[in-house]
Amino acid sequence: MSSSTADELKAPGGESAAKSTAVRVAKTGSEPVAKTPIAEPEPEPEPETLAESPPEPAVFHAPRPSLFIVHITPEMAPVAKIGGLADVVFGLSRELAIRGNHVEIILPKYDNLRYDQIFELQPVYNDLWVPWYEGAIHCTVYFGFVHDRKCFFIEPHSQDNFFNRGSVYGFPDDVFRYAFFSRAAIEFLWQSGKHPDIIHCHDWQTALVPVFLYEFYQRLGMTHPRVCLTIHNFKHQGVTGTELLRATGLHQPERFCDWHRMGDNQHKNALNMLKGGVVYSNFVTTVSPRYAFETKDQGQGFGLESTLHTHHMKYGGVVNGIDYDVWNPEIDRYIPVRYGLGNIDDKYQNKRALRQRLMLADNEKPIVAFIGRLDPQKGLELVRHAIFATLERGAQFVLLGSSPDQGINNDFWGLKHMLNDSPDCHLEIGFDEDLSHLIYAGADIMLVPSQFEPCGLTQLIALRYGTIPVVRTVGGLADTVFDKDHSDRPLHQRNGYRFDNYDAPGLESALIRAIDCYYQYPEHFRELMRNAMRADYSWNHPGQDYLNIYDFIRDR
Repeated sequence: MSSSTADELKAPGGESAAKSTAVRVAKTGSEPVAKTPIAEPEPEPEPETLAESPPEPAVFHAPRPSLFIVHITPEMAPVAKIGGLADVVFGLSRELAIRGNHVEIILPKYDNLRYDQIFELQPVYNDLWVPWYEGAIHCTVYFGFVHDRKCFFIEPHSQDNFFNRGSVYGFPDDVFRYAFFSRAAIEFLWQSGKHPDIIHCHDWQTALVPVFLYEFYQRLGMTHPRVCLTIHNFKHQGVTGTELLRATGLHQPERFCDWHRMGDNQHKNALNMLKGGVVYSNFVTTVSPRYAFETKDQGQGFGLESTLHTHHMKYGGVVNGIDYDVWNPEIDRYIPVRYGLGNIDDKYQNKRALRQRLMLADNEKPIVAFIGRLDPQKGLELVRHAIFATLERGAQFVLLGSSPDQGINNDFWGLKHMLNDSPDCHLEIGFDEDLSHLIYAGADIMLVPSQFEPCGLTQLIALRYGTIPVVRTVGGLADTVFDKDHSDRPLHQRNGYRFDNYDAPGLESALIRAIDCYYQYPEHFRELMRNAMRADYSWNHPGQDYLNIYDFIRDR
């Protein structure tokens, strides 16, 4: 048995932020196993005085070998974006390339790609034959640059018409569409002679890639790649029947329906694609340490808790970053007045511009905002309650969001009509990129009251813009927002307000404190804004975390 240390790996945690951890590794056969990460102790709280944060120490990265990393993903911003997964692939791939690695991305060639964002698109592999059922499907592989990222797009020529449907998801055969894409991606790597150090897969749609690699392609000579699987949301897992085995060539239902491989934990004789990815990958991450803890130990794994326990030594959380080339008030082209820590008062010119655009009263009240999908996960009952609690407390409320569920949209349209004459409230049902930037820059408080939240990008963007987040203590929200009044963090690290219980009193316990601080203790509120803007939630730290993971698994 051999062992090594992977520095700064993020481990599942409780209330505290992501900590640097030391991880010991044991290798059994060809499958790596990591022993439980050991968390460092929390720093002692500082005295209760407002303090400037100490200067950030210079960071020097020792020279390290360049890695060949391939992301296999169903989404990437801006060409195919449905949710946060797309932003993660876009941001992480750039960070890894900046650090000297060779990074490529493989995507389906959807007919609704943003082709205006793909440059020099051309076919580079015309005869890719992908095994499917008892035959094979002919594919063409295209190459193009997406904002300097090297991307391959797989186009199947099949009567199944897998990716020419006008949208990315939402079809009865989604399981088969992405099972085929996974097989096509790994077949392309093999046929084209690519042997990456790391194959990084994302969510259930590509979770069969490590299954195919270890069941088929290793014996064909692909012994070098190691697989990291990132699970962005456990709610969707690709549960299906055994027909999938015949389609993909895995066959042997007695082998793959076994509980130790791909057999679903809740449905007898069903297969679970995401579980297969967990079992066969060399390392599994999710998008925050707290969410890793919640999915394994607090019942948020949607049936995969026992599997995560079995494989807990290769499971951990890494908080997502945001792209500071896009979300940065110092360079944001969508806001009328740019600002930073040195001219923080200019934020209020954006507040006036937001009020003018939405026809809100120009007064001394704080603006509370909500930006996001109108999805039950996001805490819609609490959003509704917050609108009225905000107005009753003498503040203004702005909402930007929409839902694919027409019933939810209708409900919020009804609220909009009810409040249409209020000079202190505006609900924008839909999505507008320009307006979202202006709201981040112009609002004072950002509400994120989610039922569950794997990571959350809204609070990270709000922090960058000096807009104080009010969040529920779950998932990545708990890992990135530290309560002004109740956190055990030093004062210079406290950056918002949190509440625990998913109910109206819980919400008000945080929201009212934020509004009262704005009115009664403006200097304390200003210090919170400074703390928020000082925090670094770029891809710098997550990029290093993932490189630590890659180093941890690549020679094992």
